[in-house]
Amino acid sequence: MARKSLIQREKKRKKLEQKYHLIRRSLKQEIHKVSLLSEKREIYVKLQSLPRNSAPTRLRRRCFMTGRPRANYRDFELSGHILREMVETCLLPGAMRSSW
Repeated sequence: MARKSLIQREKKRKKLEQKYHLIRRSLKQEIHKVSLLSEKREIYVKLQSLPRNSAPTRLRRRCFMTGRPRANYRDFELSGHILREMVETCLLPGAMRSSW
């Protein structure tokens, strides 16, 4: 189980990313439109003035049951060991253990 503070930090980052998403996207589009280097620098300064945690690269996928940050399956939003336990107990319909 992940620490509660780390999970709360991720929620805060998600909110910030959603809040500044449109601003960040519009600034990046302006950078591509402008040809003068001095104008690009001004736009980069505006982009850098946004909070760091509002960048989408700062987000981390976590298991929604345990909060584990590694070995996550995107389709299920579960970590590997939780996914395996759920498949073994038949809690995920259509999923089977592999055997060969």
